[in-house]
Amino acid sequence: MSFAAHRARKRFGQHWLVDQGVLGRIVAAAELEPADRVLEVGPGRGALTERLLASPAGVVAAVELDRDLVHGLQERFGGEPRFSLTPGDVLAVELPAANKVVANIPYNITGPLLERLVGRLDRPVARPYERLVLLVQREVGERIRCQPGASAYSALSVRMQLMAHCRSVCAVPPRCFQPPPQVHSEVILLEPLPAAQQLEPLLARTVEMLLKRCFAARRKMLRNTLAGLLPEAQLAELAAAAGINLQQRPQEIAPSAWVALAGGLNQTTTVTAPPPAHG
Repeated sequence: MSFAAHRARKRFGQHWLVDQGVLGRIVAAAELEPADRVLEVGPGRGALTERLLASPAGVVAAVELDRDLVHGLQERFGGEPRFSLTPGDVLAVELPAANKVVANIPYNITGPLLERLVGRLDRPVARPYERLVLLVQREVGERIRCQPGASAYSALSVRMQLMAHCRSVCAVPPRCFQPPPQVHSEVILLEPLPAAQQLEPLLARTVEMLLKRCFAARRKMLRNTLAGLLPEAQLAELAAAAGINLQQRPQEIAPSAWVALAGGLNQTTTVTAPPPAHG
């Protein structure tokens, strides 16, 4: 099947980015050099792939789920020695070796794909990518990069900002796609922390426990959501040492303060995490 005959498929979340200005900003944000091996997730019809191959990058390794698009991509770029293509589900296949990632993420797999590419707070990827340039739903981008006190600030904000430097590259309105999606999008840049700067596992697990416990009831004050971990006076003392007032709510607490509180708890007692909460 040729690209001309191929229609975007809803089940794959396909929306082709066609705005040349946005494509250029994505490639510029990746800061590609001849030594770079780029993993492109979901190349679609190859508009971004073409830009990546026009850059100095040494290798462009793409992963595409849609078998019809795989055929078209092989026809279009198969003669380029710097290009390779892995057919299959990016959440399941063995990922090609790369040090940078460029991805137009299908919005229905954003969470699992972030976990695969960046890892979890208590289990980051063994070899962090140097840089990830990701096209995501604007709401997700805001949650990843926003600061304490903002309405979008969430457990995801804390987790991602403890694992990577996060910033916005540009907003992407629906008209930049064909067909236009129902939502606005955003290009974000993630620079994962090197292994030496990641939280050690016990500390990371305690931070995770605090985030699940507190953001499950984000409208409640911390003195209520943390009640029972320690006697109230002792908990207040630890919180104060971390720069936290127990009258605050979780969306007001900076990532570094969550780490400080978790460290204090670990030094004081063994904290048993409750079952994961939803919400």
